[in-house]
Amino acid sequence: MAIKKQTIRKNQHLTSLGRDIPKDEIIALSENWTEQQEKFFKKMLKQGGDFKVGGVKYKVTIEERDDIDSNGNKPTNPPLTPGERTF
Repeated sequence: MAIKKQTIRKNQHLTSLGRDIPKDEIIALSENWTEQQEKFFKKMLKQGGDFKVGGVKYKVTIEERDDIDSNGNKPTNPPLTPGERTF
């Protein structure tokens, strides 16, 4: 069983041997992986870093999001209180 396209998010960048790897190529490679290798690959996608699966070295870099706070929520503007005016 291979991994799905949805597994690799847009903020995760995969490289191997110094070149970016498209999702389709990863999916094709993952068809030969064992279930344990798939689980390990998914775990490493979430946390990022350097690792090796199926004899191939991978590097995952994750883009940090700056539009969320420390709790993972999007920033909100509090509603104006009655009687408060903005000039």
